[in-house]
Amino acid sequence: MKCAFIGLGVMGYPMAGHLQSKGFTTTVYNRTAVKAKQWVEEFGGSMADTPREAVLDADVVLVCVGNDDDVRSVFYGAEGLLTSISENTIVIDHTTASAELARELAEEVHQRIAVFLDAPVSGGEQGAINGVLTAMIGGDKEAYNEAQPLLECYCKTREYMGPAGHGQLAKMVNQICIAGVVQGLAEGLQLARKVGLDADTLIRAISQGAAGSWQMQNRYKTMWEGEYKHGFAVDWMRKDLKIALAEADRNGLSMPLTALVDQFYAEVQQMGGSRWDTSSLLARLEK
Repeated sequence: MKCAFIGLGVMGYPMAGHLQSKGFTTTVYNRTAVKAKQWVEEFGGSMADTPREAVLDADVVLVCVGNDDDVRSVFYGAEGLLTSISENTIVIDHTTASAELARELAEEVHQRIAVFLDAPVSGGEQGAINGVLTAMIGGDKEAYNEAQPLLECYCKTREYMGPAGHGQLAKMVNQICIAGVVQGLAEGLQLARKVGLDADTLIRAISQGAAGSWQMQNRYKTMWEGEYKHGFAVDWMRKDLKIALAEADRNGLSMPLTALVDQFYAEVQQMGGSRWDTSSLLARLEK
């Protein structure tokens, strides 16, 4: 398969690299051309000046940008990818965006006799570098099956969730669950420090039982040491939680914990922690 990959951020750069390194001829586009040139020098492949040019003759088009507006900017317009995708192209959007946008794009792509998958990923920068991301995928089931060889290049886990938009809905649930777990861990570590517990001994005692979590295993030590440069940034988490809260509101649901943690992250931003990772909720408690 011939691939086009649009968006070379902290996730997209290594994801596209895995495709090229594993034999899928890949053309990349990035808003900042210097980054695309760097990618070509590192991995081979080729670069294009516009999304329209990047997707010419591509069998599969993959997108990984920042938010709904960024997605629209590479799909629409005179230089957007929708102007030049071929019939039967598989378009995969790895951006964490709204389910509404996913359903809109599925229809736009379908009108061009192509197929669309919304496939947000979880696992962060390190997961992308190591090729062990999790993808939650909505859209055309046959296209999902056909895209498996590509997705295997950088996703350890891939789950088909249902029709267009269901990948994004699953990612919202993922972010909601993370927010609550990290806040609980932050409060627990705050108490542990206050009463004089040893962090390593504490985590050995509780991490194998019902209190255990990925966050506890992988973040407790850096949280304890006040290091918050090890993962997904607060700015991006707030973007994701905004999407989740808006979806809840459309469905008449109340999510008080998620709304509260979102406000806690707003306070972290005010502390200058916009680029800290999501475990920085402890920094807010200890300020």
